[in-house]
Amino acid sequence: MSWSATGVLAVQIPTGAVVYAQNPDRSLRPASNEKLAVAVAALQELGPHARIPTRVYGEGELDGTLWRGRLVLKGFGDPALGHDDLRLLAREVAASGIRRVTEALEVDETYFDRRRTAPGWRARFYKEECPPLSALVVARAKVGRVVVDDPALAAANAFRAALVAAGIDVPNGAHHDVAASGAAVLADVNSPRIAVLVRTMNRESDNFVAEMLLKKLGARELGRGTTGAGARVVTRVLQERDVPLAGVRIVDGSGLSLSDRMTARALTTMLVSGSSDPRIGNAFFGSLPIAGINGTLEDRMERPPAYGRVRAKTGTTRNASALSGFAGTRYVFSVLQNGDAIPWWHARGGQDRFAQVLAAN
Repeated sequence: MSWSATGVLAVQIPTGAVVYAQNPDRSLRPASNEKLAVAVAALQELGPHARIPTRVYGEGELDGTLWRGRLVLKGFGDPALGHDDLRLLAREVAASGIRRVTEALEVDETYFDRRRTAPGWRARFYKEECPPLSALVVARAKVGRVVVDDPALAAANAFRAALVAAGIDVPNGAHHDVAASGAAVLADVNSPRIAVLVRTMNRESDNFVAEMLLKKLGARELGRGTTGAGARVVTRVLQERDVPLAGVRIVDGSGLSLSDRMTARALTTMLVSGSSDPRIGNAFFGSLPIAGINGTLEDRMERPPAYGRVRAKTGTTRNASALSGFAGTRYVFSVLQNGDAIPWWHARGGQDRFAQVLAAN
């Protein structure tokens, strides 16, 4: 870690006057500060109050209590989908009068591609830092204590168990397929609001939620549920908001990619833009951890003046450490520090001292 690999910018609100700058346009790895860009784009494009559905489609016809055909469980990228949701879906199917199904259950994860990781990740990040990505993931792809490689198929098996528990006889087995166009929707459940998902992502620095929201953006805006498509949407949103993109490279949603790049100037600009936007400002600002109180800042800056007054996104990887956010209502700041095997405790100490100074003024 060195000054040449450190970018810092602190700006007064609302004048925009620069209070401190050190390499503010240096292109650096942002670690989880990358999630700030995803947060702005998701809140803007999807909407704070929107929800992500998971649906059960019926292909066939009801003959008394017998469904002659198949049921298809289709995911649309809900990162919070759990077993309680599957039980709700099963009860809805049962409420339609179905008691037996003639064909095996199908699962449709085609809303996203089937790439389980994002570009530029170290091999160990798979499952260790983020569950496998899919448009259909239940309980973060855990079956017992094991994170599985095929989350959609695991979802199908769990859903079949929920159907059986709801009194519906379904043949053994499950397969990947695509729900037919025009198939009837027999049941659906919805995720928490996008604002709640963004809050989870930022406060807990949740890599899985970040990557799922990024793919959702690509699917929704460009018709391609890929990491690359989502990254293009995020870049376009930042451009629309006049965030300076020189030195910025969005490759994934979490900041795990070794190819991600951000500048302190870009981060401070998007922080001001997101928080001052009447459409998304409350959700965006409210998603940031509060010093000494919650999220990834719960055990940092536990004393005044920063305590309770600094709201900021953290970021930590092997070669990057970052802190970007607000000090009271007067300052917005960003600190990006890169290095080879960066001493994170030392980096965090410097970041916290910097935020304490700003919060005192």
